[in-house]
Amino acid sequence: MQLDRLDEDIIALLVEDARRSYAELGERIGLSASAVKRRVDRLRAGGAITGFTVRLDPGALGWTVEGYVELYCRNSTAPGVIRAAVDRFPEVVDASTVSGDADAVLRILATDMRHFEQVLEQIGAQPFVARTKSVLVLSPLLRRASTPPPH
Repeated sequence: MQLDRLDEDIIALLVEDARRSYAELGERIGLSASAVKRRVDRLRAGGAITGFTVRLDPGALGWTVEGYVELYCRNSTAPGVIRAAVDRFPEVVDASTVSGDADAVLRILATDMRHFEQVLEQIGAQPFVARTKSVLVLSPLLRRASTPPPH
């Protein structure tokens, strides 16, 4: 989908606060509310905007442990198999296949170390998993939502 500067500005403002009204967005970028709505509808139809959400503080919700787990699979495991297996765990909040030695990387949130360990054991017990390697987050340094790439 081809984005112009106004589309990029709308996206950036919505990433910052998705609750902004079309009127407020229009005031900020110099368009009418109806013109902004048409653009947002086009961005949604084109797949650039897939939904609207809220950002949460995991710690405030009781998730006190965060870790990244590298999955090393036996033989060749299809991404769909990995996704189906890890999708069962609500603690897995991100999962991606990756290049390099590992086959996939998971981001896991847990209530405490024992909970993290239990989830790690259950994931490691999946038939396609040869081994795992995990690291724990000490302090998140930077978290931001994605926006269009700079020109």
